Amino acid sequence: MKNVIFFLSALSSIALSFAFATEKKDELKGSFSGKVTTIDGNSIIGASIYFTDIKVGSVSDINGNFSFQNIPEGKHLVEISHVGYSTIIEQVDIIGDTKKDFILSQSVVENNAVIVTGVGSATTSKKIPFSVVSVGKQAIFQNASTNLMESIAKIGGVSTLATGPAISKPVIRGLGYNRVLTINDGVRQEGQQWGDEHGIEIDEASVSKVELLKGPASLIYGSDAMAGVLNIITNVPVANNTIKENVSSNYQTNNRLRSVNATASGNKNGFNWSMYSSNRAAADYKNKYDGYVYNSKFKENNVGGYLGYNGNWGYSHLLVSKFNLTTGLVEGERDTEGYFIKPLAGGGEARATDDDFKSTTAQIPYQHIQHFKIATDNSLK
Repeated sequence: MKNVIFFLSALSSIALSFAFATEKKDELKGSFSGKVTTIDGNSIIGASIYFTDIKVGSVSDINGNFSFQNIPEGKHLVEISHVGYSTIIEQVDIIGDTKKDFILSQSVVENNAVIVTGVGSATTSKKIPFSVVSVGKQAIFQNASTNLMESIAKIGGVSTLATGPAISKPVIRGLGYNRVLTINDGVRQEGQQWGDEHGIEIDEASVSKVELLKGPASLIYGSDAMAGVLNIITNVPVANNTIKENVSSNYQTNNRLRSVNATASGNKNGFNWSMYSSNRAAADYKNKYDGYVYNSKFKENNVGGYLGYNGNWGYSHLLVSKFNLTTGLVEGERDTEGYFIKPLAGGGEARATDDDFKSTTAQIPYQHIQHFKIATDNSLK
């Protein structure tokens, strides 16, 4: 509850900074509409239509139709996607009332023509000299894992370096640490470069999309991108005049991991917002060699979101997040019979018990990672 109060207080204190945007609302002119169908002409319900450069999106209705109002006139990249279908990326020229239909073909793999954000402007992967792979929110949720990196580690050429169930960092083509740049909504996330006991420190419940750039990208992103870039995007607005809430939970039997995630998002006349809260706790995990591994437990409590406005002049978003992780550090010390031992207060040691393995409270040694972030994401036409 304290995290939720903290988040609401942070957003309310800066909400007035977006008031100026309402004065520009009457300058919006263009509209865009159409229909999304299959090759056979069947309507596709719930297809995502998203303008990346102005961060405006919608979904197709029961008849496959979609419509946008108050879109800035000019050229835009539009991404049309749906689970089980190849993604389409096209440039559309909005002039007055613009209409265009899209046909999606079935596919079991992600289309390579993803939009690359985080550069000077949105562009397609065909225009950049390295391999790009996109992973959506649904794909992340479908891969049950204990952290974000494990969810995307099945991509070819990508692996993880883990020092526990809660700590994992990206490795691209054998290179990691400060040779892989992690970006979260345009902000460099450098915690995973500090040492073995630091992961990327981003809550997977907040992630809308992950773009993985495999190959040297320093010319676009600067230093630390020798192996590639992990671009993590969270602030994707929902369709206009829409409010969405979602609550999800997860339980894993190996380490008794239990998690609860709640999100709420809205978009009304250009004003858009989103907030999330997640809580996870896990006891010691078990493997076939050691049994339960003492002090591999962790607890994680995160909260965050954004508040923004999208207009004909572009968009401006304020992002707030608080990451809070306490995780045990596995030393692996055992007694003469091969059982894990634990340190006792005041000195001495004792054999770890079943109650110790089932507890979710990290014991000494452990690390407590906290960081609070306030950032802005702006784009002016």
